Amino acid sequence: MVDSYSVSYSFEQNFDFLPKAAYNWCIDYKPDDWSLMGKKGSRKIKRINEDTLILTDTVTGGDGPVTKKRLVRLDPERLSWTNTHISGPNKHSQFWYRITGVGKGKSKLEFIGHQVNYGKVPSAKSIEKLADELRADDSGLWRLLSVEMGKDFGAKAR
Repeated sequence: MVDSYSVSYSFEQNFDFLPKAAYNWCIDYKPDDWSLMGKKGSRKIKRINEDTLILTDTVTGGDGPVTKKRLVRLDPERLSWTNTHISGPNKHSQFWYRITGVGKGKSKLEFIGHQVNYGKVPSAKSIEKLADELRADDSGLWRLLSVEMGKDFGAKAR
């Protein structure tokens, strides 16, 4: 058995949009999605059926390009979706997303992440620190996406 460990974390992101509209925007995957998050990358989207797709993302960072393949399962009735890494450095990681209403014309994203890391298992304190870093990084990306969502909805209202 390969040494591995899981890092779990969660956060919420508020949106100034109706839940169904926010959900539809979030699952409308496009090849240039990484640019919305201020990153250099590309995305290939392969639809398997109406509620299943494969995303192949290549993102360039300080350590060079990293490619991840993800299985995305959509649940429109619950306004939720899962994202499971099927290849890449964090293979077998799984992320859960759900949009809920929080008032008139508003919604929020609920996110739960379970990232699998490979290598020697660090101390509990180190895992907790990594969870804090992942939460900060991912919630920061969703704050950027919330701004982009507002730009898109504002453009459609004109």
